[in-house]
Formats: sequence, C-alpha cells, structure tokens
Amino acid sequence: MRDFSNSTAVVTGAASGMGYAFAERFAAEGMNVVLADIEADALKAAVSRLEQQERSVVGIEVNTMQRESIESLRDQAIDRFGNIHVLCNNAGVTSSEDGGARNLWEIPDSTWDWVLGVNFYGVLYGIQTFLPHMVEHGEPGHVVNTSSVGGIVAGSGAYSVSKHGVLSISEGLYLDLRASNSNVSASVLCPGLVNTNLINAERNRPDQFGGPAEPADDGFAAEMNWQDAMDPSNVASLVWDAVVNDTFYILPHPGFDEIVKDRVDRILSRGAPAQLDFADLARRREAGELV
Repeated sequence: MRDFSNSTAVVTGAASGMGYAFAERFAAEGMNVVLADIEADALKAAVSRLEQQERSVVGIEVNTMQRESIESLRDQAIDRFGNIHVLCNNAGVTSSEDGGARNLWEIPDSTWDWVLGVNFYGVLYGIQTFLPHMVEHGEPGHVVNTSSVGGIVAGSGAYSVSKHGVLSISEGLYLDLRASNSNVSASVLCPGLVNTNLINAERNRPDQFGGPAEPADDGFAAEMNWQDAMDPSNVASLVWDAVVNDTFYILPHPGFDEIVKDRVDRILSRGAPAQLDFADLARRREAGELV
C-alpha cells in the first residue's frame, strides 16, 4: 500500500458530484487538493466547504477543452503546493442531442465536438500536461481517468465514443508507464449510474458548441433508473483504494463483471453487440442474481 499523505492531488470536474467526492476523500487522507472546474461559483462553494473542515485545498478555474487552460492549472498547482502526485481527469459532459435521443448519423457536429472535447481531449491534455512533471520528479504518483460503463459496452453517440476512448488511452498509459519503470501508475474508473449533475451538463455548454440548454426528458436521462444510482462518496472510497493499492480497473457497480463477460462472449462468438439495459440490471440486482 502506497502512502500519499502530505502529497498533492489535482481533480478536474471537482465542484460537484464524483469530482468533489474525490477531493473530499483525498483531503481527508491528508493530501493537499487542487479542485479544478469550469463553474466558478460552484467551485468557490466546494472549496469553502472543505476549508470549513480545515482541509488544505485551493480552487482553480479550468476549461479542460483548452490545452493552455490545463497548462495554467498545472503551473498554478505546482506554485501553490509543489510536486503533483495524483491526477484525476474526471471532468465530463453528456448531451440531450446525443445517442439515445438521436440516431448516430443525426447527432450535430457541435455535439460531437463538445462531448469529445471535454470527455476525451480533456483527459488527453491532462496526461500530456501533467505526466512529464509527475514522471520527472520521481516520487510515487497515480493518474485516474474517468471513463464509464459506456466505455465497456456497446452504445451509440459521442458520449459512448468518448468513454471508449478514455478506456483505451488509460490502458495505453498504464502499459507505457510500466514499460518505462516509472513510479507513476494509472487507473481507469468505469462507473454506471452515480448521483451527479451529469445529465445537466449542458448548463455549461459553450455558445460556440450550441450554448447552454435544459436537459431533455428523452434519450439518456429517460433511460436511467436514478433511484439505483450510487452515492459519489462510495465511488470515492473505491478510487482511493485503487490509488493506494495500484489497481487499474475500477468497476464500482455490482453486476459489471457479467457485463464485461457478456461483451467478450459476444465478440468471441462473432455475435452482435447488445445495448446495456439499466432496468434489467436493477431487476437482477434486486433479485440477488448479481454480486
């Protein structure tokens, strides 16, 4: 088990949801934490809550779609706390115009650009920007990239494509770090339903990509069984365990082993892909069929 007390973590998408839960857990474990988010007011409120707990934290506004913004985040984080040891590339969005609401060929280019820009390129820019520093200083480090169950199973639209990309880039990162005998390692987080503001992500959609919008009642949000959603703090506990124990795949939800096996079986049998059925997953969990 690795000791990250008195080390420093940077978490994107940290003003709410899983990102805030990660920051809260890291700070409780004795880490300095940089909370990064695009929402200024929510970020200030998040930092204030942790400061009231007498945690060592700072908030920095960031736009993960912009490489120069992530570079500024790195520089400000180092100026404040010194070496960075844990990086959580967690910021993510989804759209009411994405798969589930529209056919793949009907999704606007602006939605592809925005969703991939945040979900995939935000992770790539984080890796490219922080890893040289984390590898060079030589102290133990860890990167956690947030993918999704949507990065494992078949799905339609920009969100699914982006999360498959995050899974792939995380696997490649892990292998490269191992091959170079680095003190830095990596994990990929693949959650299902978590009680966050993800479905309201379009409140922060930039004008150049269609502008802010209210969440639709169809598509992604309508398919979700939200009473079955996991609490972010429970996900944060699993992430912390993965960081200190150097575990790569983080699958928080019961039943995900069966989902992975089903996908592999379909590939090996030359079968057809299957859409993840959240309602059926919840029913099987309640019946005790999933462990």
